[in-house]
Order: sequence, then structure tokens, then C-alpha cells
Amino acid sequence: MADEVKIDKQVFQDRLYQFVQAWKADKRSNDALFGGVGSIVILMGRNEETPTFQKRNAMHFWLLGYEFPATLMIFTPEALWVVTTVKKAKHLEPLKGGKVPVEILVRGKDAEQNTKQFEKCLDVIKGAGKKVGTIAKDTSSGPFADEWRAAFGEASKDLEEVDVTAALSIAALSVKDENELRSMRNASRACTGLLTEYFLEEMSEILDEEKKVAHKQLAGKVDDKIDDAKFFQGLKTKLPADFDAAQLDWIYGPIVQSGGNYDMKLTAQPDGNMLHAGTIIAGLGLKYKSYCSIVARTYLVDPNESQESNYKLLTSIHEAVIKDAKEGVTIKDLYNKAINIIKSKKPDLEKNFVKSLGAGIGLETKDPVLNITAKNNKTLKDGMTLTICTGFNDIENPKPQDKQSQKYSLMVMDTIRIRRDQEPANFTGSAALDLGSTSFFFKDDEEEEPAPKAKTKKDAKVGAVAASNITKTKLRAERTTQADEGAEARRREHQKELAQRKQQEGLNQYSEAIGDRNGVTQKRFKKFDSYKRDNQFPSRVKDLVVVVDTKASTVILPIMGRPVPFHINTIKNASKSDEGEFAYLRINFLSPGQGVGRKDDQPFEDPTAHFVRSLTFRSRDADRMQDIATQITELRKNAVRREQEKKELEDVVAQDRIVETRKPPHLDNVFVRPATDGKRITGELEIHQNGLRYRDVRGSNVEILFSNVKHLFFQPCAHELIVIIHVHLKNPIMIGKKKAKDVQFYREATDMAFDETGNRKRKHRFGDEEEFEQEQEERRRRAQLDREFKGFAEKIQNATGEILTGVDVPFRDLGFQGVPNRSNVLCSPSADCLVQLTEPPFMVLTLDEIETVHLERVQFGLKNFDMVVVFKDFLRAPVHINTIPVENLENVKDWLDSINIPYSEGPLNLNWATIMKTINADPHQFFKEGGWSFLSAESDEEDEEEEEEESAFEMSESELAVSDESSEDDSEFDDDASADEGDASLDEESGGEDWDELEKKAKKKDKESGLNDEEGGKKRKR
Repeated sequence: MADEVKIDKQVFQDRLYQFVQAWKADKRSNDALFGGVGSIVILMGRNEETPTFQKRNAMHFWLLGYEFPATLMIFTPEALWVVTTVKKAKHLEPLKGGKVPVEILVRGKDAEQNTKQFEKCLDVIKGAGKKVGTIAKDTSSGPFADEWRAAFGEASKDLEEVDVTAALSIAALSVKDENELRSMRNASRACTGLLTEYFLEEMSEILDEEKKVAHKQLAGKVDDKIDDAKFFQGLKTKLPADFDAAQLDWIYGPIVQSGGNYDMKLTAQPDGNMLHAGTIIAGLGLKYKSYCSIVARTYLVDPNESQESNYKLLTSIHEAVIKDAKEGVTIKDLYNKAINIIKSKKPDLEKNFVKSLGAGIGLETKDPVLNITAKNNKTLKDGMTLTICTGFNDIENPKPQDKQSQKYSLMVMDTIRIRRDQEPANFTGSAALDLGSTSFFFKDDEEEEPAPKAKTKKDAKVGAVAASNITKTKLRAERTTQADEGAEARRREHQKELAQRKQQEGLNQYSEAIGDRNGVTQKRFKKFDSYKRDNQFPSRVKDLVVVVDTKASTVILPIMGRPVPFHINTIKNASKSDEGEFAYLRINFLSPGQGVGRKDDQPFEDPTAHFVRSLTFRSRDADRMQDIATQITELRKNAVRREQEKKELEDVVAQDRIVETRKPPHLDNVFVRPATDGKRITGELEIHQNGLRYRDVRGSNVEILFSNVKHLFFQPCAHELIVIIHVHLKNPIMIGKKKAKDVQFYREATDMAFDETGNRKRKHRFGDEEEFEQEQEERRRRAQLDREFKGFAEKIQNATGEILTGVDVPFRDLGFQGVPNRSNVLCSPSADCLVQLTEPPFMVLTLDEIETVHLERVQFGLKNFDMVVVFKDFLRAPVHINTIPVENLENVKDWLDSINIPYSEGPLNLNWATIMKTINADPHQFFKEGGWSFLSAESDEEDEEEEEEESAFEMSESELAVSDESSEDDSEFDDDASADEGDASLDEESGGEDWDELEKKAKKKDKESGLNDEEGGKKRKR
């Protein structure tokens, strides 16, 4: 382990210099912080069995990144003295040479020598002044610590000890640099992901199914999840590519409390009581690379009005405190702000309010120096990180739902970063705080507290099937205008709230601390090796000619009498031209600043270096020059093709083997899409222990692991020609020679082989009776298919365990026609997705991954509009669904609003490639300038222009009188003109035969040809 210790020398020297400079600055300003000490002693004893994290531990981590047991540090304004063992000294020796000198004294087995080292340290302390800084309540133990205390005790008679705990916090630990903030951001994202994407799902399932689960048991499941690295890789709150889940560790909780017993201290532990469907407090804290973050939320199950009102008050206090936490603010003002809000709104709750609103956080879980109380006079600085914890203890419930609900507590906690001249960055703000997101309603509509509120606060998934979204007519003229206006007003108000929430989430997610997108991988310079040794060159290079080495993907060029290899990836193109008796071969190379095109963003190791743009060779052998140019072109094409294939297959996962079941449930006579070898052959679908296996009659297999399944759909054959079981995967797999992220198993609903023409009943029944029987048989066969496939899909879902919560079924009534690819198909919402499963390529859009939706070409007179779906992962290209009939516009808006997805509309098609490129360049700046508000701004501008055009035609009374006179004159002219037109039309008609004559001629021809009047009538109509 010792060989793995790597101390960042630059960070150590910078932080030590920063600390000493703050100390010197304090001396010049009357020693307000350090208390006039001339030296500071930090003692670290042996490793403790029950570790306690104190200031000494934090200082070691801050400077070194590690804890060094049995080590003494003595700081003076001029130097740092370290006493430690031989092994640790080896790691500290390279740290010398900075702006602050570092002296290392190595302890050995010689007791006399060790005593002299301590004496030397005491001389340094005495030489620096009579006041020495120490850490109060230091609990260091062990032989090394005891020996130092004995030596220091004898000399301390002439010294005055001063507690420098606050000085270490303010001057060293409280203000974080960029690297520290990044670690805290990652810890926060892991916290919120674990809370919202795992704990919340587990808790919802327990409450929904009314399971009996103890707090300790539920907390244990959350505790175990920290070891699941794949879970953190798949979080919706994206973590950087270099995130290492192995460096996560618990610092708080996980805590689950309900049923009237609540403890808001950081030392709280989950008890063995059962989870109670009432007020549930959940909190957890993680540290990443030693830096901590904590988040806590209160979830309300079937709350009454009093509980809702108190929770709204708590969230308003929480948001107000966070908003006021800026640089230069005194800490006690934050607490007083909260108390003033309570006094103005509900003074009777002041006695229930917490005594502290949080504290500093970072290397320490709780830094008491920055404790947010009514007496703390410390000032906040840019870069400080705090926990903001607001809560009410033991509130009396006026309408308790049961005995355990007579008293309840509320608590909300977030981790924030103080910023200069703006609101703080809420690191854990992605965990929803509003009442709608933290309330759960399970009571029936007949109970005393009806569910109108419950409907508005149910999970977003429920909104996808809201009955109000299913309209009985597609004609807007048949709907009640007044109801539509009210619905439109409510929808606009809700969309404003969603837009504001999305804007705040964006600001929190892309704060200034991670302007580089928190480690998202950018294009990197790639090095290519043609040959590692000279003897690998082809033998023809001795002739000093141009050689194209296909095996090494290299072109060897003779330059200045030497063969120089150029890898094909450095070559842009090659061309041959003739001039006189000579042929010229020109080879162009890739280099920076080549203008527009895909290669313009080609990364280079040093773009400021000198580059060779092109080389030209002259020869009398034109055929050879042409042959070389052709070889280079082909080699370049092959290299590009290999690169594209590699890039296309880089997200394909290598699946584990299927664990077979002896007699697996199976479904016969099904087809698979995409087909295994491009041919449509029936096969059998089987359910095994850890996945699905499809096997056709030729023996080709398609295997899907349950761990790779993201969504499972069943689409009945109603109004369709096939019945479908569709699997949408997390990562693509290879089927034949193609990669696929969607695999579909289907059977045709219309069986052409089934025919009753040979039946005896055929002789006695004709016409409608037979058709009616066939229709009945068709309906029966379709219903049987639906039952068979739905039952098999449910078996798949049961076999997956906790991976899938259910089988998703598209809601055809909410569907709309559109063109997501090339064909016009029906796009149908489901509980979790928007899907098109009828024609390949299939479309499956997960609703939770959608950031916003923009409706394009929405303007009067157009029959169709387009939909653009933008994802939370900005690196993912937006999806377009074009040519949606305008009759579906209101239905689409209602559906999007019901599932809490913000949408906007505009009259034009936008260039989304450019928009997303701009956003990805600097997401923080994008949200700082208003985020997605620019989309709605366009439609607002259009409305304003229309209003201005309308207002331009307003006329005064005098102008109106003049216009009336002129209109009368115009009408006289119009009468004359219409009269002239009438005469002209009469003249035209008089030139041909009238209808009676034409009718007589037609009848005459009908008689001659033997046709009756009816047929003749049909013929005339034709």
C-alpha cells in the first residue's frame, strides 16, 4: 500500500503557502483570527479502532490527501517541521522546495535521538513566541502521542496554549478550490441519485403493495447499493466518465424514520420499527475522495391540509435561506431570516423549529465553526460549502390519520456552495423539494379526503393515462370554447412553473464550479505507430521510392535521402496530375485550420507547432504515380471505414452467458425483428433464469439478458396486423452483423393459412351469414393472441425480479400520426415512454430522459406541425417527429402538460445541430442567459407582431366617414363590373348547346348501344 501513496506536490505547496499567507495577514490585522500565536502544533496518534474525524484528520487530508499516523506537524510563519517515521518520510521528502520550507525529522529506534528531535521541536516553538496554537479536545492516543505530550507538558509552563480550531477552518478548510468542489459535486450527485432513483422507488413499492418492512431493513438495502458500480454509471444525474464508485463511503445514514419517532441529529440510526405510511423522513450522506455531501427529504403519505400547509412553510423557509446565503452575509442573519418568516406566518411553530440551520461541510461532515445559529458572527465567503437543514420537531397533528400520526416532524437538507454576487449553487437541488413531488396519495375517491389533490400530485407516470386527455372528437369546433380557454390558462400557468423549475435545475446542475461539464470526455489527440523498429520497414524503401505499406497502414516517402513513414490517419488525400512529360503526385496532410468541414475540429497534440501541409513528387512514370494515388485513396477509405465501424460498435456490450432453465416457459411460432440473417423465419422464444433466448428453425440464436433490459412492451393486435412483445435495451447487442437496441417478437394476427372454404356448411350458407361467422372467428382469434402474448410478457416481467416494475402497454387513444423516420406511423404514449413499435426503425423515447419539447411550424393555415424532443443528455441528438396533423395539437399539449414535460411552440423550423453545439460548449452560460426561454420568446414575439399589425388598421371617426363614401363609389363600380361579367357569361353559353339538347342526344345514343337509362346515367356521371 505504501507504494501506492502519491502526494500531489503542487497542491501541497500551494495550500501550505495559502495557509501561511492568511496567517501573516491576520498578524498584520491585530491577530483577530489566530489569536497572536507564533506556532501551531498538530499531533496525529495511532490509527483508532473507532475512527473519529477531527481537525487534525482534516488538515492531513487537506495538505497530503492521506492520514499519516504517528506524525507531528509544527507550523510557523517561516517553515513547516514534520516528525515522522522512515517510511512516511520517503513520501514527504519530494515535497521540499516550495515557497514555504519543509524540515523533516525522521524517528528511529534510538530513544535518545527521538528525545532530541522533540527538544528541537520545542526550541522551534519557543523561538516563534510564547503563544502556541493547539486543537482543543484533541483525542490523539498511542505511544507517539503520549511521548510528545510528556515532552510538551514540561515545556508548556513558559507557553500559553491557544485554541486555533476556528483559524484552521477559516484559513484552510472552509473555502474550497476547484478540485475540492468537483469532488463535492460528484458526492452530491451520487447522493441525489441514490435517494431519488433507488430509495424512492423502493419506498413507493413498499407503500403501494402495503408490505411490512422495518426502517433498518430498508436502510440496509440502500446501504448495500453503494457497492453497485453499474447503478451509479446509469444514473440520470450524469456522473463524469472518470467517476470511481469505489471511492464512495457513508458519512450519514442512510436514515429512514416514520411513525412519530424522529431524530434529526447526524448521529441518528434507523430503528427496527415498521415503515409507516404517514410522514417519512429519509436522509443520506456520502463522501467522495474524502469530501462529503448530505441530502434529506420528507415524504408525506395522504397528508391533510395542516400537514401540507406546514410543509409549504418549511420549503419556503428553506428556499429563502438558501437564496440569502451569499458572500459577505453574516451567518446569524440566515437563522434570523428563518425565524422572522415563522413569526410572520405561523408564530406557534417557532418552538418546534430547529436550533441550528446546518453547518460547514467538506472534509468534515459538520464544521461547528460555521454552525448556522442565532449567535454565529462569522461571515460567508465565496467557495464555502454548507449544509442547509430546516425542520420542525414534534408538531401536533390536528387531524391524525391514526395513532402513529398524532405527532410528526418535517426536515429538508441540502448541500450548497456560496458564490460571489449571486445565489448559491445547490449541489443536491436535483432531488425534488416541492409538495407535488414529495406527496403520495393512496386513498380511494370515496374517502373523506377526496382525491382531486391526489390527482394533481400523483406520480408523473399516472398523467400519461389521464382520462381528460382522451377527446371524443378531433374537431376543435365541436369542443366548448369556454372550457378550452380555462384549460389553456391552467396549462400555461403550469408550463410557467415547469419552465422555472427546469431553469433552476439547469443552473444547479451546471454551476460555475463545473464549467468544463464536470469531466465529460472531449476529443483527444490520438497517436499512431507505424513501426516500432527500423527492421520492420519494407525492403523496397532502400530504393528511395514511394511505398504504400497496406499491412502497416502507412505511406513511406523519400525525403532528403531518407525513408519517412506517414501513417494513413495523418493523410487527408492524394491526387495525380500531368504537366508536360512529367506526372505529379500531391499528398495533402491533416493540419489545424484547414477551414470548414468535419476535420476542422480534429484534435492535435500541439496546434501551435509547425505542420507540413502537403508534399509533391515528380516522375516520368505516370502510370506508377496514378497507381500510388489509387493505393493511398483506397488505404484511406479502408481506414475511415474501420474507424466508423469501430465507433459504431463501441457501445455494444459483450453479454454474459444465459443460465438455462430445464423446462423454460416458451412461446412458439414467433418472428423476430431485426431478423437474424435478414430472412423472415419463425422460431421459439424461451424464458431462462437470467434472460431470454430466441431460437429459429435453423438454429440461429438471439440472447437478451434481463440486466440489459430497459423497457418491456406489449402491443395488442387491435387495429394492427401483428401482436408484439417489444424489448428496449440499455446497451445495443449484435444480431447477425448489425447492432440493435430494440428487439421485437411478433406473430401475425391474420392467418392466411386458415380457410373454411372446404367446410360442408359452405353449401347451405351464403352471403352475410358466412361473413359474420368469419368476423366472429377473426375477433376470437385476435383476443386469444392478445391473451397469449400478454401472459407471456407478464412471465418475462416476473422472471426479471426487480429489474422491471411492469409491462408497458401503449395507449392508442392518446396516439397521433407522425413521421419519426420516413414512414407516417402512429406514435403512442405509454406510462414510461413515447413509442412507435409497428414499423422499423422503431422509436422508444423514455419520458424521464426528456428535457423539453419544442413544437415547430405551429401557425395559422398549416395543416401539420413538427415535434422536436430534446434530452437531458445534451450530447444526444434531438429526435424529430414531423408532419403531425394540426388536429392533434391540443391533445399533444395536454399530454405533455399532464406528464410534467415543459413544451414550447414556434412558427419556424430551427437548426438544432447548431443550438445543441452552442449549449454543449458552455451549459452554465446557456442557463445563465435564460436557458430554454428563447424558444417561448419566439412565439411571444410572433404574437406581438400580429397584435401590432392589427392595431395598425385602427381608424378615427373622420377616416371612417371618408372610407364609407369611398366604399359607396367602389360598390357602383363593382355593380357595373358584375353586370359586364354576367353579359359575357351569357354570350359564352349562347355559343354552345343547352342541357335539354344534350340530354336528348345522350338518350338516343344509349338506345342505339342497348344500354338502359340507369347505366346511361352512370356513364354520363363518369
